[in-house]
Amino acid sequence: MSIELFRIDDRLIHGQVVVGWGQPLGVEFIVLVDDDVRASDWEQELYRMGVPPHITVQFSGVEEAVSRLSEWQADPRKGIVLTGDVASMLALVRGANGVVREVNVGGVHFRDGRREKLRYVYLNDEEAAQLRELAGAGVRVTAQDVPTGRRVPLEELLE
Repeated sequence: MSIELFRIDDRLIHGQVVVGWGQPLGVEFIVLVDDDVRASDWEQELYRMGVPPHITVQFSGVEEAVSRLSEWQADPRKGIVLTGDVASMLALVRGANGVVREVNVGGVHFRDGRREKLRYVYLNDEEAAQLRELAGAGVRVTAQDVPTGRRVPLEELLE
């Protein structure tokens, strides 16, 4: 399997993803799945600036990601698939026919209506239900901000 990490992080591409996860995993490509960023050349350029030249960045909308997931899985290079919210990851998993087996919740930050679950994860009821749906689909859902951090199982995250 060439996708090493499926991650939810509302900051999208940033140092923790590129250095913290990318280096230890030996990542050579990142797929950023976000409909708004996919439609904005300006935002794409900003995200590309934060990635070293040896890592390819691809931008995809959610529907496109569903259709291209098998292509990315077949890529001989190691990669990360990154969504900025739980709903986008859920849509990807629903369309992926069992391809996604594990999802990392790496950063869902404060916003009105969300409650703190961990210092880096705040969820509202709908997002918690979406994470439960992921787990119900056979996906192992854990929260972990950096590779050296403790993996927090979904049951503990949602307590």
